[in-house]
Amino acid sequence: MENLSQDAKYTLQFINQTQRNIFLTGKAGTGKTTLLREIIKTTHKNVVVVAPTGIAALNAGGVTIHSMFQLPFAGFIPDHSTPQFSDFVKLETKQTLARHFKMSGLKKAVIRNMELLIIDEVSMLRADVLDAIDFMMQSVRKKKIAFGGVQVLFIGDLMQLPPVIRDEEWKILRQYYSGKFFFHSHVMQLNPPLYIELSKIFRQTDDVFISVLNNLRNNQITQEDLKTLNQYVQPNFDLKENKGYITLTTHNAKADTINAKALEELNGKLVQYRPEIIGDFPEKIFPVEENLQLKVGAQIMFVKNDLSLEKRFFNGKMGIIKSLSEEEILVHFPEENKNIMVDKYEWQNIRYSVNPNTKEIEEEVLGTFVHYPIKLAWAITVHKSQGLTFDKAALDVSQVFLPGQAYVALSRLRSLAGLVLLSPLQMNGISNDSDVMDYAANKANEEILAQSLQLETQKFLLDYLKSTFDWNDLAQEWRNHQFSYHEKGENSIKSKHFIWAKKQTEVIWNMLEPAKKFTIQLDKLFSAEAIDYAFVEERINAAYYYFFTPIDNLVDEILWKLEEIKRIKKGKAFFEELSVLEELQIKAVLRLMKAKLLVKTIASRETISRENLTSEDIKNYKIRKLETIQKQFKELNISLIEDDANIERYTKKIKTKKEPKKSTVQLTYELWLEKNTIKEIASMRKLSAQTIGGHIAKLIEDGTIAISAVLPDDKIEELAQAFKGYKEESLTPLKEKSGDQFTWDELKWFKASLNSD
Repeated sequence: MENLSQDAKYTLQFINQTQRNIFLTGKAGTGKTTLLREIIKTTHKNVVVVAPTGIAALNAGGVTIHSMFQLPFAGFIPDHSTPQFSDFVKLETKQTLARHFKMSGLKKAVIRNMELLIIDEVSMLRADVLDAIDFMMQSVRKKKIAFGGVQVLFIGDLMQLPPVIRDEEWKILRQYYSGKFFFHSHVMQLNPPLYIELSKIFRQTDDVFISVLNNLRNNQITQEDLKTLNQYVQPNFDLKENKGYITLTTHNAKADTINAKALEELNGKLVQYRPEIIGDFPEKIFPVEENLQLKVGAQIMFVKNDLSLEKRFFNGKMGIIKSLSEEEILVHFPEENKNIMVDKYEWQNIRYSVNPNTKEIEEEVLGTFVHYPIKLAWAITVHKSQGLTFDKAALDVSQVFLPGQAYVALSRLRSLAGLVLLSPLQMNGISNDSDVMDYAANKANEEILAQSLQLETQKFLLDYLKSTFDWNDLAQEWRNHQFSYHEKGENSIKSKHFIWAKKQTEVIWNMLEPAKKFTIQLDKLFSAEAIDYAFVEERINAAYYYFFTPIDNLVDEILWKLEEIKRIKKGKAFFEELSVLEELQIKAVLRLMKAKLLVKTIASRETISRENLTSEDIKNYKIRKLETIQKQFKELNISLIEDDANIERYTKKIKTKKEPKKSTVQLTYELWLEKNTIKEIASMRKLSAQTIGGHIAKLIEDGTIAISAVLPDDKIEELAQAFKGYKEESLTPLKEKSGDQFTWDELKWFKASLNSD
């Protein structure tokens, strides 16, 4: 938090303290991705991250828009008409989406429990797709307000990659939309987000370069700016003689040709590396080339930041291959005169689900893709360079750039000192979209942000508290459930439980009137010119203790009834009806518990964060309830002869504990402490044994695990003899010399022990 700019801190506060939709933008290098990770790590809200493409979603740690919201790959007309299909254009409307595209129960649960939706790389998001998202969220959440009441954070730089709409589609969609960008959508026109721009640039420090980039971005590039840039034109620049430069070009084919030719011209053996793919990881979202082909002397770049404390490389850092073997890639950084051994990186294909106990949204790993986070780097397209940082680059701008491409290409560089233009930069073709420029005028200044934050925080707190005590929808669900008994007939399984249902329905309905009176009291407290948060906390605590017992007892009643019904054959439908009520009832209780902590945090002038708005009681509420009720039920019904194995006939296997987000090595270590073997850990984590072996090496190197815990004494002694006098950075010569005496893992583990503190 300390390293964040003021704009970034405001964004974090708006996310945690308000319900306001936000568009977060910023020039290249202002830290949008860093802030995204900070929000995910610290927000108390149930968050889902989506992006327009598979690769963008993977990089953001989320899922694609189309998979999350069950959207077809077609244009969306924002009305209920019946679209006219043709061979060239596919269109959907609200009517066809509602009728044909059925969403799974898992996704519906995620959308119902979602509190914050983050859409990354929003420059690529089409207006019609955003309206389709809005329609699906309103439909699933049964709330006819923007995005069904979910807060949305849009992240992206509109000066970069634009949305893609085919001409045939646009001829029809232009009848409904004035433009293609997300802010042209109907939902955004009616509900404009707060526009926050990160202004502190971390990538560049050269004032002249920053000025040129700003002018280019704002369509204000001058002849003086062009003169500054064109000083770096070197049409005869020899890339072979000048190592460390990457060529930025506009077409994939050209970049691929440059890389392939440069690799072919190198002497030496071609070594190929393939990924370890475990579980479900579709080819279309592979983050790097499946077949990595390298030779000694090849120019490469890293495509991820170093996750270790040493921070030895960053996304876009260039290097030269020094040595290669089956199990090792050694990279040399000429300017620093240092070498590093490349570790493999793990990419995860995830899906979201809802923890049945805490109602928190969690990530489930469907598959992993483990590969070296490097690629050939004599050339790359401007499109694929987005997000990368280069010290040296040669720009091939002989062909006209699309709007934004010139800005993306130039802004990859840290400074003008590393720039080479292979041809002069022309004025034509580099201007940005006029709609984007007009929209950029909406950005909020610091004074507006400060005022808005105070007002929006008060509004958020009041709305949160009022909705916490608004049990009208819950009461209606109970009433609907009560009335459903009449539909089944007197001899149905349900009919015997009618009196029970009527009694519980009366309990919740009797709570509505005092709850309504309390929300009126809240309105008065928050209408004061200076809100007395200490008094608000006092009133909330009083209301909490008044309402908690009856609302908590309803959870006991449902869980007890579920224990009964799951022992009855042919009771599945009844069990599922009660399960829906149970989910809503527990959600209401957890919300009440969280509201109490929220007010306490505000009254204490502490930061609203995930840490302050959770507790052991909240995390373990349902688990403890279930344990108590199941124990009591068995004691009172000890004569039941039904086998325990059969009583789970209607229940799904559920996880009982949410794991916090931890490093991949830490997760391996925790499983290691539980006495699991490497093979067992690999199976549990959807990773290969080789990858887990790499984690063990890291744990040995940092002193967390002793080499003696992994290898027997006689093997350690043999390795000590083999390593005597061995000075090579690479283990390849030692492996070749020892043959099958030692495995690669054993060599890596012992080397790690030598480097251990």
